[in-house]
Amino acid sequence: MHYPTSTRAPGLKFDPFKALAVPRPIGWIATLNADGVPNLAPYSFFNAVSDRPPMVMFSSGGHKDSLRNILANGEFTCSIANQALTDAMNLSSAPVAPGVSEFTLAGLAEAPSLLVKPPRVAQAPAAFECRLWKTIDLPAPPGQPGGADPVGYTMVIGEVVAIYIDDQYIADGVVDTGRMRTLARLGYMDYAVIGAESMFTLNRPTASADGQRAEVQPGPWDGVYR
Repeated sequence: MHYPTSTRAPGLKFDPFKALAVPRPIGWIATLNADGVPNLAPYSFFNAVSDRPPMVMFSSGGHKDSLRNILANGEFTCSIANQALTDAMNLSSAPVAPGVSEFTLAGLAEAPSLLVKPPRVAQAPAAFECRLWKTIDLPAPPGQPGGADPVGYTMVIGEVVAIYIDDQYIADGVVDTGRMRTLARLGYMDYAVIGAESMFTLNRPTASADGQRAEVQPGPWDGVYR
């Protein structure tokens, strides 16, 4: 199968794009509205885009509460969802009315942030505290309107100004990602768990002095960044 994205994929029930761009981290974004009521929503278009400085992005389809709140006050948190929080994460995606706290809806506790006003999910194994750097309105789908409340996506890019990690997931000076059992978004209604059983390490290749050849030290990662 080979087709242009301007047409529907022949023979497929759904657009396969999100089933192919996988796995994607889940951005569990918390914000505050003008009355100080927290909003919490998971976003499947989320990822890190830089580590110097640390920055993350997520994309909102239309002007949802998260985007409106961030545009108003410039701050948000991103809690990491893990397997133990699957049901709460899913419930927090419900399209409830503005002003309803998804923390309460999903039975989650709020934890205070260090440098920003929105709280993080207290039960989450880790969280980022972010300040808005820039928003970018992506092109609306052909034939759909843009304007004040566009149908298309808006990319939100934030600088991570503080990080929370539950100490139980730190061992020998590194984060034990496998024990966190974080969730990843796939296509359709599919999810995955990142666990130690699915993880492996590689050493990065090094190039020869003349830049014409490369080699990789065999075996698992030796703890050296190359």
